[in-house]
Amino acid sequence: MSAERIAQLRQLYADLLTRRLKGDVERLNEAFRTIPREKFLGPGPWRIFTGDRYIVTPSDDPALIYQDVVVALAEEQGINNGQPSLHARSLLSLDPRPGDTVIHVGVGTGYYTAILAHLVGPQGKVEAYEIDERLSRHAAALLADRPNVTIHNRSGAVGPLPPSDAIYVNAGATHPADIWLDCLRPGGRLLFPLTPDKGWGGMLLVGAAPKGFEARILTQAMFIGCQGQRDAEQERKTRAAFAHRNASKVRSLRRGTPPDASCWLAWDGCWLSTAALTST
Repeated sequence: MSAERIAQLRQLYADLLTRRLKGDVERLNEAFRTIPREKFLGPGPWRIFTGDRYIVTPSDDPALIYQDVVVALAEEQGINNGQPSLHARSLLSLDPRPGDTVIHVGVGTGYYTAILAHLVGPQGKVEAYEIDERLSRHAAALLADRPNVTIHNRSGAVGPLPPSDAIYVNAGATHPADIWLDCLRPGGRLLFPLTPDKGWGGMLLVGAAPKGFEARILTQAMFIGCQGQRDAEQERKTRAAFAHRNASKVRSLRRGTPPDASCWLAWDGCWLSTAALTST
């Protein structure tokens, strides 16, 4: 396929992903338009996840993966290159800015790491964590041309982690790691999938504000589990919280205080509240 044809496919793909998003989408559109998804998926045909099974694309035509589809990276482990529209919406909300230091947890082969690197620009940096050794090596090779990315073959849910402006977690957790909250700079943002053991959870956006942590649940999400950030009892509580269908009421995350009547979901040491932070 000609370079011109590939460029046309990527342009259409980027436009479709960002067309309904509100805000400063120009840099996000450029990232999806310029970064070659096929580079991070390996040679086709590819295996597309349909929600309950995988189907094989009829050929290795790149047009088949410049769509809003989930593609297998390690099918036997349930590891996929996630849905582009979910990531586009999530990244717009996380708002990685030029010059930012970003932590990426759950890198896979590095496609969304490359998009983060594009968004923070050459003056920013991405500290990327992938616990699977094979995927980590693969991502390091594919991202070797991006000097603002460092790949770490270990969990991104334990320290040390650098002080950061944004943290993007691509593995489902029943609770936020303390280290994620601790390493956020003032004004920093954390976005991770808050998920039960089965079924849908949601993308939880946490912002470090002067008086605490603002929080809101952006959209439904389902991810492979984040090692070290799963708890059996918390699975049950998370599933029950989302079953009430009032996740849109979450307004803040509280630490070091006992839950009150506004509590939506509690963990050991912190909780989500439907009340906004107070200014005093």
